[in-house]
Amino acid sequence: MAKFEFPAGFFWGTAMSAHQVEGGNWNSDYWLLEHTPGSLFAEPSGDTCDHYHLYRDDLKLASGLGFDLHRFSIEWARIEPEEGEFSVAALDHYRRVLAACHEVGLKPCVTFHHFTSPRWVTADGGWEDEKTADRFARYCERAGKHLGDLIHSACTLNEANINASLSVNGIFPRDGLKRRLPFVAEAARRCGATLDRFSPFLYSDADRSREVMLLAHRKGREALRSGPGKFLIGIPLAMTDDQAIPGGEERRDRARAESIDPFLELARDDDFIGVQTYTRQRFGPEGPILGGEPGVEILTMGYEYWPDALEATIRYAASRAAVPVWVTENGIGTPNDPQRIEYVRRALGGVVRCLRDGIDVQGYVYWSLLDNFEWMFGYKQQFGIVSVDRATQERTPKPSARWLAEIVRANSIELA
Repeated sequence: MAKFEFPAGFFWGTAMSAHQVEGGNWNSDYWLLEHTPGSLFAEPSGDTCDHYHLYRDDLKLASGLGFDLHRFSIEWARIEPEEGEFSVAALDHYRRVLAACHEVGLKPCVTFHHFTSPRWVTADGGWEDEKTADRFARYCERAGKHLGDLIHSACTLNEANINASLSVNGIFPRDGLKRRLPFVAEAARRCGATLDRFSPFLYSDADRSREVMLLAHRKGREALRSGPGKFLIGIPLAMTDDQAIPGGEERRDRARAESIDPFLELARDDDFIGVQTYTRQRFGPEGPILGGEPGVEILTMGYEYWPDALEATIRYAASRAAVPVWVTENGIGTPNDPQRIEYVRRALGGVVRCLRDGIDVQGYVYWSLLDNFEWMFGYKQQFGIVSVDRATQERTPKPSARWLAEIVRANSIELA
């Protein structure tokens, strides 16, 4: 075994998003989708982990494990529940969360949009309409003025490329899901919108939403830089280790050009690029290869167990964006905690190899601190290093939490 010392200042964090942990986010479009008959969601989010009220305990838990950065999102649907009506009470709540981060020694990394939007945004064009970029920038400006002096770093839009990525990988249709899912049309009706105007983030046309997301990042970044605070700004992207079998190189490169390269080019004007990686995607001469390779385990999320993917995506992002790389999400959904430990060990081995080759990787954030609401999968997926009893809201650190805490506190890892 050889010990690798991470660079001084290398940060360690955990991540979460508001809708997945806070509970009661009833004014968001995803709450509406969860509660529409025929929904693809396994169950509604409900109270989730009640992090909205228990945030101090969760922050103390993260700090107590030795982490020094906490990535979380603020909820646009709470802050601007109706167009132009900003809730000072909601902004003050998030200001208390930021202050609590500082009190326990956590640098707060704030994501301004993590998949969910106010119902009124989604009902009026959503992420297929260019004016959503202006509305997002206005929200960033208003929230930034209220919170900016307490923010360490900011992510504008979480995985703004994921719709395009799922489309080019053959998982989502290019023109979106909404016209293929009757429950989305019913949700639009309940929201008082026509289906043409109703555009939730992950259900919209891939090409149109990509262009709006690119514009929203540019405008949101400008708005945040105009306010108080000197925090770092970046965009975290959904990335897979894109591999080509013989003859698949052209299809792989075309997929990258449509789903990830425009965002990496845009990130050249950012302070960092966020890499969020869980698995790989293979391409053949006919396009993306769906399903796993024989002999490779398929996880409960439906994709391959492939911890080595992180190294490949760090290298690709660094070569294209030419700014420091932050691993803003990496982890595994599994009930098998020893498997979680082995996955993270191998993923961190890839981070080490990147650092040894001179790539400027500045930190690693595990997804997620808590077992939480995993979107359409509901509560069956277990990404957390801390389990949550949803009947009592009791938190229990897993062995993986203690294992990772040892690495974090030592800022080093033993590698074979």
